[in-house]
Amino acid sequence: MPETFADVGHCVDAVLRRVGSHVVLALPLGIGKPNPLANEFYRRAQRDRGLSLTILTALSLLKPVARSPLEARLLDPLVARVFGSYVEPEYARDLRADRLPPNVRVVEFYLAPGAFLHSDDAQRNYLSANYTHVARDALARGVNVIAHLLARRVVNGQVQLSLGSNTDVSVDLLPLAAEARRGGRDIVVVGESHAQMPFMTGHARVDPELFDFLIDDPRYDYDLFAPPHAAIGTVEHAIGLHVSGLLRDGGTLQVGIGELGGAVVYALLLRHQQNAAWRAARAALAAVDAAPLTQAVGGEEPFAAGLFASSEMFVDYLLELYRAGILRRQVYDCLALERLLAAGEISERFDEHILERLAAAGAGPRLGAPEFATLQQYGVFLDAVQFEGGRVRLPGGEWLAADLGDTASGARLAPFLGRALRNGQVLHAGFFLGPRGFYAALRDLPESDRARFGMRGVGFVNQLYGADQELRILQRRAARFVNTTMMVTLLGAAVSDTLASGRVVSGVGGQYNFVAMAHALPDARSILCLRATRTQRGRTTSNILWSYGNETIPRHLRDIVVTEYGVADLRGRTDEECIAALLQVADSRFQDELLASARAAGKIRADYRLPEACRDNSPARLARALTADRAAGYFREYPFGTDLTSEEIALARALQFLESRTAGAAARLLTVLAALGRGAPGARHRAALTRMGLAQPRRLADRLQQRLVVLALDATAPPAPG
Repeated sequence: MPETFADVGHCVDAVLRRVGSHVVLALPLGIGKPNPLANEFYRRAQRDRGLSLTILTALSLLKPVARSPLEARLLDPLVARVFGSYVEPEYARDLRADRLPPNVRVVEFYLAPGAFLHSDDAQRNYLSANYTHVARDALARGVNVIAHLLARRVVNGQVQLSLGSNTDVSVDLLPLAAEARRGGRDIVVVGESHAQMPFMTGHARVDPELFDFLIDDPRYDYDLFAPPHAAIGTVEHAIGLHVSGLLRDGGTLQVGIGELGGAVVYALLLRHQQNAAWRAARAALAAVDAAPLTQAVGGEEPFAAGLFASSEMFVDYLLELYRAGILRRQVYDCLALERLLAAGEISERFDEHILERLAAAGAGPRLGAPEFATLQQYGVFLDAVQFEGGRVRLPGGEWLAADLGDTASGARLAPFLGRALRNGQVLHAGFFLGPRGFYAALRDLPESDRARFGMRGVGFVNQLYGADQELRILQRRAARFVNTTMMVTLLGAAVSDTLASGRVVSGVGGQYNFVAMAHALPDARSILCLRATRTQRGRTTSNILWSYGNETIPRHLRDIVVTEYGVADLRGRTDEECIAALLQVADSRFQDELLASARAAGKIRADYRLPEACRDNSPARLARALTADRAAGYFREYPFGTDLTSEEIALARALQFLESRTAGAAARLLTVLAALGRGAPGARHRAALTRMGLAQPRRLADRLQQRLVVLALDATAPPAPG
């Protein structure tokens, strides 16, 4: 059994006695890091330059930091309230500031989006790798310490441990590490228990004997990192509506975190619960007829069979789909059952002929103990039936051959067979991250519901390869892998992680895995969501480009691209057809320039003309299209709730407005003059100004900030009803 410590310092002492002064520390991404332990390793390396510390990890999470004194008035109290006692990884703070000591190296395969764009150290030590290759690469880079945050519970006097949020790399890495240890390599495995970590079962359950050392003390139960929901704007809602018609009832969904993931799930809920309103909103948005593609690829009806989720990340929005009865298609880790389900020969309910059908689907015919246990787990045999030595024992004591091809045994077994499948799962995922309410909901799940959410390794979720490839294919039928990208070229390549300069924004993660899998699976599609434009420092540019200096997804894997203006189906299309399709979903302010680039390259015929219906791809048209729906209460900024107060929501919009209006010196001057020219704040501003500490400014700088906030509040105030 592992040695247990109540102090991280004592645990680090024990680790260093094992591995010496050269530590290669592997940490999970996101909230799976035991930050107090990681910080103790880092502090030791700061004090002792003779200690070499390399940290292999990803997604090191830091609290948001204000970029201006005005933003600090809004952000600092919000961060204190929302993130509470969260313990930051200290190495990440120093990495961001390029002040790591020379004996410390941090290697990340996925960076917190945009957080380390200006850190030379982080950029130099970024490891570009598919998520599925990380376990292999970590072991090859000499990892000798693996540390993990754990969930802990006691059941019938026995301690149970769970990997909680992060099965992703861990369930692939730990067996590799165990094999290396058997070969004589010393790798220390450390766990730190945490009271807030949700206990996930199935593949997340781990034997305590897997760990050399455990840390268990309530003073390390800090608040888990819990980002609040971001606002979902018109652009995101439009993209969500387009995507929601591409999912087929009875199919599979993969979706990520953020506003676009939330918008897709909101639109799916609308399709299922208020179908007429959903259809009307899509019709209002459509510039071209989307019906042919919707009929070929997706659907418009509410979900009867439901969806299964096979998603690298378990986002809190998927829990909303489960509660609504959309995430309900269950899968089973039994090839014969999945063959029958996929062929429509059985449903969740079955009859007394199930044994014959299972035999025809490849089960048995003579059952061994593991196969019998699997079929009993999934409800084929009642719990009262026992197996021993190649025979089954009925409740009355009669023994029968465990042979699916034995007609006589089958007839005697018929009264002791189930009539409905059970213990299936509605989700396979590698890790989770979300708001505080999400973690609380997972902790409070009844055991029967908890078991439906299968945390698995990315080696399983993100790819098809393996001895059980056919099983994965059958489980993931009609898959729609929905991801976000930053830019797309007119030839169909996607830019999702790295700028033309080579600076890394985030990382490839599992995006390539899912895009490639969409082309390998029958009846699967990759859907890349793209905001048609971006605005930085007051300047708006197109996210659809002629070409770009880096690509995450090569153009030969192009599939479906969705912008707020519609859907471009690029699979199987020529370059010219691809260009035409993307031009039709580009912002109209940039269509002519893009078309000219394509013509200059000889990639589209000289007489090509855009359809007139696509010539008004503008934010104004989108706003008009959703005006009536918004007045009816649909497409709100925070349809799933938020940790922000109403004043903070208004102030967040106001500060975004100011940022866009103060990008240059001239713009700043004009904005300041406009603010000073306004009258005194009114009663409608009082609550927001009080929240900002600007209700009664005394200094000149504070009075200017007050007037700027008032200007921005008025400019971004929602229109009055009616």
